[in-house]
Amino acid sequence: MKDKKAQQEQLDSVRGEIDRLDEKIQQLISERARLAFRVRQSKDSSNEAVDYFRPEREAQVLRAVLERNEGPLSDSEMLRLFREIMSACLAQQEPLKVAYLGPEGTFTQQAVHRHFGHSVHALSLPAIDDVFEQVQAGDADFGVVPVENSTQGIVSHTLDMFLLSDLKICGEIELRVHQNLLTLASSVEQIERVYSHEQSLSQCKSWLRAHLPGVELIAVGSNSEAARRVRNAPEAAAIAGRPAAEVYGLPVLFADIEDHPDNTTRFLVIGRKIFAPSGKDKTTLLLSGHEGPGLLYSLLKPLQEHGVNMTRIESRPSRHGKWAYVFFVDLEGHKEDANIKAALADLENVSKLTRVLGSYPRAILAPS
Repeated sequence: MKDKKAQQEQLDSVRGEIDRLDEKIQQLISERARLAFRVRQSKDSSNEAVDYFRPEREAQVLRAVLERNEGPLSDSEMLRLFREIMSACLAQQEPLKVAYLGPEGTFTQQAVHRHFGHSVHALSLPAIDDVFEQVQAGDADFGVVPVENSTQGIVSHTLDMFLLSDLKICGEIELRVHQNLLTLASSVEQIERVYSHEQSLSQCKSWLRAHLPGVELIAVGSNSEAARRVRNAPEAAAIAGRPAAEVYGLPVLFADIEDHPDNTTRFLVIGRKIFAPSGKDKTTLLLSGHEGPGLLYSLLKPLQEHGVNMTRIESRPSRHGKWAYVFFVDLEGHKEDANIKAALADLENVSKLTRVLGSYPRAILAPS
């Protein structure tokens, strides 16, 4: 009896300490929000959140969170908590408007919340073109669009839009993609057809062959559309993420069915201007040169001469003449860095086109 009483007293003491910490945490969050509001007042500008959003500053804060974290919460949990605090503080008067490739429940929506938190006004749009148009027109402050998948490669339409738009890349997001089989069926034997986006079907090809051989596979515009189609069809299944399962009320029959355990999609944040360096940045260039022998060499030589590290290159048709191409090049560093400045100056002498599409903080990832 005494042991139980002592245990209860100890438990009550711990709970009391938690209550005191909760009160202190709430006071500190409120104080942070007041300071964030004072920053807005000191700017003496419009009251729109986009005028106060600084991706380089947010990246620096989140990197510091990772450096300070000693557990027991994981790095990913600490990042998520601080992202939401920062998001709420920024949105005190008016939230950021962020357009994304929808519909609701897609991985792109997950990427929006990963990067901006949940205190934004997320605008679901049906096509990548629409996201670019909304940001260009000022109806959205930023946009989020997919650009490449680690197993399926580049999203060419996103790159092609930069040939038609003067929008800038303001950030990148890397999202670990988990695919799930959503269905009202209680077993795979009841499933007659599977709906999903063509990329998701491809990412789960081996699993589908092993567990649902002979079942009809139907490609649709998005994974959310797939989930919508099967919510009243117990003989059908959808491949999608857990947010789609929640939106459409579908059970997860099998989780994490992607063929590659490191399946990751990279998204770009697009906006109307380039921001200051964060200290750990990437720069994306759009280049084209004079056709003939050594074209690519002439474009890449200034990077090598000035010690600029290239991390990725993609070619796309230029739309100006048959078999003419442009190159999308990712570099380590910011356009304000001395070596990149020097390389850009040299590129002006050898290229037909040199455009800085963006200099932006590298994706912040919690160590796995």
